[in-house]
Amino acid sequence: MVGRIASLAALLLAVSGCTGTGAAAEEDAGARQARETVRQLPEALAGAGSSLVATAMEMTSGGTRVTVRGEGGYDFVARSGELRVTLPLEMPAGRVPPVTEVFTPGALYMKNRGAGVPADKWVRLDVTTLTDGNLVANGATEPLLAAELLRGVVSVRELPGTELHGEWVRHFRGVTDLVVAAREASGPAGEQLAAALAGPADPAVPFDAYLGADGLPRKIRLQFSLGSETGPDGIDVASTVEFSGFGTPVPVTLPVPEDIYAGAVG
Repeated sequence: MVGRIASLAALLLAVSGCTGTGAAAEEDAGARQARETVRQLPEALAGAGSSLVATAMEMTSGGTRVTVRGEGGYDFVARSGELRVTLPLEMPAGRVPPVTEVFTPGALYMKNRGAGVPADKWVRLDVTTLTDGNLVANGATEPLLAAELLRGVVSVRELPGTELHGEWVRHFRGVTDLVVAAREASGPAGEQLAAALAGPADPAVPFDAYLGADGLPRKIRLQFSLGSETGPDGIDVASTVEFSGFGTPVPVTLPVPEDIYAGAVG
């Protein structure tokens, strides 16, 4: 779908200056606390075990906007999950059945992918070989990877709280650095984010994170810019993951080897 994450212009989110050392110290403490809160989201999710997830990837180019949506669940301890991703009718492949995506550490399995793959076969992708680490390339950002990306937060501030799906949530807005996130993330997530460094020239990624009273994320929104930074072929991508139903069991069944397509994939 896309092969390269380009840079976004640096986003300056410094908190407005205050006079007086006491106010400045309080402000600095608040900024540090906000950074740590956002950086610890992967641990918070692991503590919750699992959840239902809904994804949306909104792509805008040349005045045209399309949105790819997904629904499913994710196990944050096993780092595995499943989504059914629906392509919009505006896209050439939009009139096909939903694409099933199964996430496992280091690999992504897809069914109904198209591109010459038989409908009853799966495709297995090594996500560390994708030029964007599978952040946006296949229509949905892996839920845990969205949180792992926030380990690289370099600036953040807490905005006034807001209501989300009938629940009052805290709202954090800032910028995360893909280089820092790749270094701080562990295991397969770190390898995946390191692979994404092959794509962006500037790894700064603006984000919004919405947290419930229990400290768990309800929504993470990441803003990417793909392709040409100034030319007509650039694409803006807003990737959103929403979390609900924490603790819901998420069984994942991998395809058997004979069901995996061995031919070339277009």
